[in-house]
Amino acid sequence: MTAPTSATLVTEPAAPRRRRGQLWAILRSSREAIVGLVVLGLFVLLALVGPALVPYGIHERVGGVYEPPSPSHPLGLDDGGIDMVALLVQGGQNSLLVGFTAAVISMVVGGGIGIVSGYFGGWIDSVLMRITDYFMVVPLLPLAIIVSAVWGAGLMNMILVIGLLIWTTTARLIRAEVRSVKERAYVQRARSIGASRSRIVFRHIVPQITPLLVANTTLAIASAIFLEAALAFLGLGDPNAITWGKIIELGFVRAAVSAGAWWAILAGLCIALVVTACSLIGQAVEDALNPRLKVSHLTPRSFQLHSIRRQEAALDARTPGDATKGAR
Repeated sequence: MTAPTSATLVTEPAAPRRRRGQLWAILRSSREAIVGLVVLGLFVLLALVGPALVPYGIHERVGGVYEPPSPSHPLGLDDGGIDMVALLVQGGQNSLLVGFTAAVISMVVGGGIGIVSGYFGGWIDSVLMRITDYFMVVPLLPLAIIVSAVWGAGLMNMILVIGLLIWTTTARLIRAEVRSVKERAYVQRARSIGASRSRIVFRHIVPQITPLLVANTTLAIASAIFLEAALAFLGLGDPNAITWGKIIELGFVRAAVSAGAWWAILAGLCIALVVTACSLIGQAVEDALNPRLKVSHLTPRSFQLHSIRRQEAALDARTPGDATKGAR
């Protein structure tokens, strides 16, 4: 047996790069992922540069109550005579801030618990998973209402509340993936030659689970935005911050629907588009990272057809000499 050469050690990190390149290629070939990326990118771009393009402020009265859309105000005015475009842009900034920040908190907490639980196992796994089960069985929205009422209605408090309540799914998924990765041959070899636990985790396990963590974080963004809108609609949001949920709440409380001012609750459409975009991206990333998940989208008939076609392709690829040997 020959010892590994330096060239082998140098080329070892190339696998994660090939994995990321393959992931990007699959994302580019997925129409759903492209649509999701375009929609989410447009909302993020609007939130970043929108305030500089909108000529009105969110506290500036520019017309009458519930004025309909017009050339100067494409989405009309609210009950205070404030331009709806300005409100939607400002609401998008805060809602996306809540969604992305809470998703990052969920990724750090859930990913850390999943890695520790999956790698060490034993009593550590039992304790962490029992805590995770406790958070999973408690209804999310009532718990968020209670915690928000206790901590206060600030925007930062809402981010912490949401981020610390949606980590359970991430922890479960990452734990299962870590338990699978740590039993693979290259991890066993690294352990056998004396690699430390920290090196095994950060060098071999984390690069393999990072794409799955990113995919689940994308889905967590949608959950965080939706939960923020629900809390704001129930009056538990920051009263001084304009979010999409706050816009919907004000529209219903001030009878926008009864007055026929449908443009006053267009924030609901924005939430639906962003949540759908995140779901499309997350689903595409999951399919790209774990091809076994695609089997769940196949019917028994289509699965059988795919199996038959693979067998036919394998038979066609065999040479006449191989076919003769197989017949013998």
